[in-house]
Amino acid sequence: MDISSVFFALVTVVAVISALMVVLCKNPINSALSLVLTFFCIATYYAMLNAPFMAAVQIIVYAGAIMVLIVFTIMLLNIRVDANKKSTHQVALGSVIGIVTLLLAGIFLSRGKVSAPVGDITNAVINNTGHTELIGKVMFTDFLLPFEITSILLLVAIIGAVILAKRKLS
Repeated sequence: MDISSVFFALVTVVAVISALMVVLCKNPINSALSLVLTFFCIATYYAMLNAPFMAAVQIIVYAGAIMVLIVFTIMLLNIRVDANKKSTHQVALGSVIGIVTLLLAGIFLSRGKVSAPVGDITNAVINNTGHTELIGKVMFTDFLLPFEITSILLLVAIIGAVILAKRKLS
């Protein structure tokens, strides 16, 4: 067993434990911090797959910006921890849905096959051109419209958050 396999196993254990803590923590801030740790583990996977741009975007966008929005929302809504309101029906339903999802994922993974890469982008092209340049070319040529629509949706979400915050303060 080489060092990369040991490191992968260690990151996997941390990712699974932190993902469980997201669900099991009673305090929403602790859940958000556990989610940050999970995002860092995912960024580590990207780095191990030789995708440094995706690792950096994972940390900057998800562990940074998205988590700031989530924590801001938690604080703005002033969510109180009330463990007594959970009914046994909700817990049972959530458990059944989780177990069925886990079983289906296991079935799909066991029956699936690994396919060969398809398209013009090979390892040689990636090494010659670079990850960031290839992603930028595709994003601003083939996917320009979805990129612009996403930016408009984010702008609308920010305006909505400001309006809701002003209404709460008044």
